[in-house]
Amino acid sequence: MFDVVGVRFKKAGKIYYFDPDELPIENHDHVIVETARGVEYGQVVIGRKQVDENDVVLPLKKVLRIADEQDRLQVEENRRLAEEAFGICQEKVAAHKLDMKLVDVEYTFDKNKIIFYFTADGRVDFRELVKDLAAIFRTRIELRQIGVRDEAKMLGGIGPCGRILCCSTFLGDFEPVSIKMAKDQNLSLNPAKISGLCGRLMCCLKYENDNYESAKDELPNVGKEVATVMGYGRVVGLNILERKVQVNLYEAERIMELPLDEISVVEKV
Repeated sequence: MFDVVGVRFKKAGKIYYFDPDELPIENHDHVIVETARGVEYGQVVIGRKQVDENDVVLPLKKVLRIADEQDRLQVEENRRLAEEAFGICQEKVAAHKLDMKLVDVEYTFDKNKIIFYFTADGRVDFRELVKDLAAIFRTRIELRQIGVRDEAKMLGGIGPCGRILCCSTFLGDFEPVSIKMAKDQNLSLNPAKISGLCGRLMCCLKYENDNYESAKDELPNVGKEVATVMGYGRVVGLNILERKVQVNLYEAERIMELPLDEISVVEKV
């Protein structure tokens, strides 16, 4: 077992485990840690706890120190510089006539690297752009191509539901979403209605999918003949959320919605 704290570097970003060592770290503290891309400033979102060896990536890096006011000011300064770098990079992209869209710019905490995030339909030859940017900023330059879902996560926005995008508020990772999930939930397959701002299927299709799958395993298929306390009939619809079945009764010549425990499937010989 390992003592760890969970640290997040961006709002709704992935959570990484670090060794708190003997530091008196509390939940919501800001800390300075060493990552694969250098020294970084993050916030503790999971307080000190023990996890199994299979849940951490070894070797587990240690928290260097608890952040102070000077570190916070450094982060604010980095954000200001990143805004300036964004404008400069946009000008250079236009000058080189590159078919790419700049999304965000980020300085690492120690200013050893500037990361430019962009989207593009295909591969982009940005070698000359990197040379220009390196000459201006005199530090390491990284251009990172991202997908449209990552773009929506970075920029944020309001979804079709009227709420702020899930990906920019609490989703740490994107999970696979398929059109089958929409079909299982009897949703309209109109792309405009089941797609998010990013143009991909909405992440929320995944939220209730397990419930619908388990319900469909329990409920009879539409078209099945069933026996009920009111006589025989055929299944014409399912109320999955309430676990009820809509049955067209032969003798009564009407449709009734019945709970699952009041029907049984008629097995044909």
